[in-house]
Amino acid sequence: MDGNDPHVHVESKVVHRDAAVRNLVASTFGLTGDLPSLVTTGCGLRVPYVMTSPRPDKVNCLACREHARCEHLRFAEEVERFGSMPGSRTTTSSTVPAST
Repeated sequence: MDGNDPHVHVESKVVHRDAAVRNLVASTFGLTGDLPSLVTTGCGLRVPYVMTSPRPDKVNCLACREHARCEHLRFAEEVERFGSMPGSRTTTSSTVPAST
């Protein structure tokens, strides 16, 4: 990467959320780890971490948006599959009970 890429990308592990885990550890134990300076994106480039976003409305690299879409759909299918397993606390019902 030459530093002239104006696009905002998404990390290749968009659902993994390294920053969220880092924040949880920091708030729980008072320890912080360094975030990587370069990350691999959904389109295959290695870009500075600050040029990525987990929010779809902020990502303007079309290949990264498509990658994130596929990853989110895959994750949703996993959650749905796990929700149908015996003993799961997650339900697959898409209906919301009517309030009385």
